[in-house]
Amino acid sequence: MMDTPQASFLRRRDYLKWMGAAGLASQGMPGMAQSAWPSKPVRWVVPFAPGGTSSIVARAVATELTKQMGVAFVIDNKGGGGGVPAMQEVMRAPADGYTITMGHVGSLAVNPLIYPDSGYDVNKDFAPVTLLARVPNLFVVHKDVPVTDFKSFVAYVKSRPGQMNYASAGNASAGHLAVEALKLATGMFITHIPYRGTGPALNDVLAGRIEFFSAGTPALLPHIQSGALRAIAVGTPQRIAVLPDVPTVAESGYKDFETVQWYGINVRAGTPVEIINKLQQEAAKALKAPEIIARFESESAVAGGGPASEYASFIAREQARWKVVVEKARIKPG
Repeated sequence: MMDTPQASFLRRRDYLKWMGAAGLASQGMPGMAQSAWPSKPVRWVVPFAPGGTSSIVARAVATELTKQMGVAFVIDNKGGGGGVPAMQEVMRAPADGYTITMGHVGSLAVNPLIYPDSGYDVNKDFAPVTLLARVPNLFVVHKDVPVTDFKSFVAYVKSRPGQMNYASAGNASAGHLAVEALKLATGMFITHIPYRGTGPALNDVLAGRIEFFSAGTPALLPHIQSGALRAIAVGTPQRIAVLPDVPTVAESGYKDFETVQWYGINVRAGTPVEIINKLQQEAAKALKAPEIIARFESESAVAGGGPASEYASFIAREQARWKVVVEKARIKPG
């Protein structure tokens, strides 16, 4: 007896229903997840308020991914709590590739140390996709702070113990870690004032309510170029092309000092490998777009795009490196 189109449809529907109930619908057949994904908008959770480097990098890459893949990659900023609430939210989403998160030194390398009761293990509950960018850390002061370079800044702070403050995008943010590493290297004391993201912190620095700040080139360059902020050092081992006259911390007398910001894509553990591979390949393609190449060059950022295994190894190295800083600086939840 020949099948009717309706009978064929019903059997296929029942088959897919069974596959879904067995937890196999997204990965039960080779190539199924890859060919089907993405068929709807992808939510990209960024664990900081808008206005910071994490948002700038995410929006640039999301624009290219949207063009390439024909579905919207929608940025969802979830600031506060050192990024823990954002990661918890991603944990509650299905492992289907439709909710991804911005990996970051704080959320992946430091939070596991300072938030042991977060309810997740970044190495077991999240999977790396690809490193997107490494961005130079800049150290800046408000234009009215009477220092001209890093050495004079350290002397100025040491002559006023406990009287000066620095802002950060929040506990375990890249800027927080960079300044704590700097305090260890120099022996200076300066009080930490955490915010819910680079944007809110930067507003108070620009207004002169906070004297010192560290963030990535994308967020700070416009204000350095306008004269509102003064760059006194960079955290990279060598000077950067966009600020060739600004010395490194290392050459200012603190040998081997290095700190950079970095950003990548992570997903829930259990996401089908076909989806992870496709997202990595599309992200690598996006990073080669002329607009992103030009932007990264203008900010001395270094593009990533490598395979998930390479990103996983990078995260492991960063976890080991920052563990030393967290323990010595006694960084605690804010």
